[in-house]
Parts: sequence; structure tokens; C-alpha cells
Amino acid sequence: MINKSVASLEEAVAGIFDGATIMIGGFGTAGQPTYLIDALIAQGAKNLTIINNNAGNGEVGLAALLKAGQVRKMVCSFPRQVDSQIFDDLYRRGEVELELVPQGNLAARIQAAGSGLGAVFTPTGFGTPLAEGKETREIDGRHYVLEYPLKADFALIKAYEGDRWGNLVYRKAARNFGPIMATAATVTIAEVSRVVPLGELDPEHIVTPGIFVQRLVAVETSLAQSA
Repeated sequence: MINKSVASLEEAVAGIFDGATIMIGGFGTAGQPTYLIDALIAQGAKNLTIINNNAGNGEVGLAALLKAGQVRKMVCSFPRQVDSQIFDDLYRRGEVELELVPQGNLAARIQAAGSGLGAVFTPTGFGTPLAEGKETREIDGRHYVLEYPLKADFALIKAYEGDRWGNLVYRKAARNFGPIMATAATVTIAEVSRVVPLGELDPEHIVTPGIFVQRLVAVETSLAQSA
């Protein structure tokens, strides 16, 4: 019997190793798997490369992971905002690396990994410092930059509901990067508000099929249900 649900957050993040590359879903705090991140902090894996849209908000979630000193490198599109003081301080002190990726390129590179593509040509970044040292090509009169896929050892994502097979549905804007990250990681771990009986999810509403999910853990709280 296939049952991908695990009993605890600790079990969900077990096996995440030092030096791992981890995709973390979320657009700011929307869809960010805060409980999985807290479990990762407690688990203690270090020298992590984190792929996320931004670089943390305030002092919770991804920002707390950075503050704990567990992140070696951030790959993101929006590292600085009004409440990204933790990343900003670490970067200025040379304690964390940054690979800046335009948001569309970030999504395209993750999708490329999930689709098994070798690389993609994108016009975004051509003629800027972001294209330095990269292959470029003119196609139909337009200039493009060659970008390689972004893949990860683990993806931590947040969904609204899931079943024991790992099928996931999302709630509104919390959907964002989760579905494509699930396809681009060796092990996808999903935090859900609840695990429903098999067959309760409408097949037409399932966004992430269970084939892309290896573990899911239910977090029954009002915070989890509201995001």
C-alpha cells in the first residue's frame, strides 16, 4: 500500500544532509512551508544551497534558517526588501553567497529541470552583467542567453490538502512555485493542512500528482489552513 504521509515534521526532514541543495516554495510568506523550515533548523543540516523566490522576511521561516547560519548560498530573484535585514546583513559580511536570477528565468530553469531539458535560451538578462560569461545566441533577430536547469536534492513545499499517495491541491496564491519545484527535486516534501482519504480530492483539482511527492506531513493549525 502506498502511503507517503509521515507522522512528524522531524521524520519529514530526516535525511537532509549537509551541503544539500534545497528548493523552498513560497512567494514571500505566501505558500512558504514554515513548519518544515523550522524542523530543518532543529535538524541542523548546514552549508545548504537554498533556491527560493526571495531571501526571507522578518525573522521567521527562511529568514530564521539564514539567521541560524545553515545557509551557504542563496539562489533567488528578489533578495532585498524592507524586512530582509537578516540576509542583507549576512551578505554584507560575506557569510552567504548570492546567485541572482531574474524571476522568469528562475521559473524557467526550474521547469527545465522538471522537464528533463538540457538548457533553455531566454532573452532576459541579455546585455547585462547577469549574462557575463554565458553563451548567447541570436534567434530570429532576437538575442538570447543560455541558462541551465536548476535542480535540487530536496524541495520543501506547502499545499492545502494531500492524500496518502502524495497528490496535492493548493490554495490560491500559495500555489506559486510549489508545483514546479516538486518536479525538479530528487525528494519532494510537502507540508499540508490535512491528509484526506484517498479519492476525496477531485482529480480535476489536483495540481501536483503524487508521482512527484515522496513525503507529506499534516500540520493541523489555523496558520497552515489560512495560507
